Amino acid sequence: MKDRKLLNCELQRIDAAAYRELPESGIVLVLDNIRSAHNIGSAFRTSDAFKVDRVYLCGICACPPSADIHKSALGAEYSVPWEHCPDTLQQVAALRESGYVVVSVEQTEHSVDLSAFRPEPGVRYALVFGNEVDGVQQCVVDASDFSLEIPQYGTKHSLNVSVSVGVVLWQMYSTK
Repeated sequence: MKDRKLLNCELQRIDAAAYRELPESGIVLVLDNIRSAHNIGSAFRTSDAFKVDRVYLCGICACPPSADIHKSALGAEYSVPWEHCPDTLQQVAALRESGYVVVSVEQTEHSVDLSAFRPEPGVRYALVFGNEVDGVQQCVVDASDFSLEIPQYGTKHSLNVSVSVGVVLWQMYSTK
């Protein structure tokens, strides 16, 4: 059996303006000092795919407009609202005050295995992803409601942050 790939024009995707009119998902991303603009672009593209409400670019994160972000975001930086925040900890505190459950995606002593996590209906989540080398800052982990850990079975200690964004968002939406 042959299976023809669909052309982009057949996918019936919405434009950036229509995207912003969709109902909120209740999920925001907080990028904590991500140094690679390509990883930031990938986070935007994945956020667009899963209808993330907003991306917070904290600390040293590059911000649009950026050719390097655009290279991997493919325009998703225009559909997904974003905001630059100089300090991750202050942004996490503001999100918590606004009613978000703050979740650091990090390996900690008491982290919740991602495969066991089920998002609660009606709860808004702020997912914090950390720097490619140092991860989420300890002070941000301390300020989080809990940590989620992606199970891994190989020899490496972590996944690329942009891959982690995709894995966690998939789990959030597949277990709703």
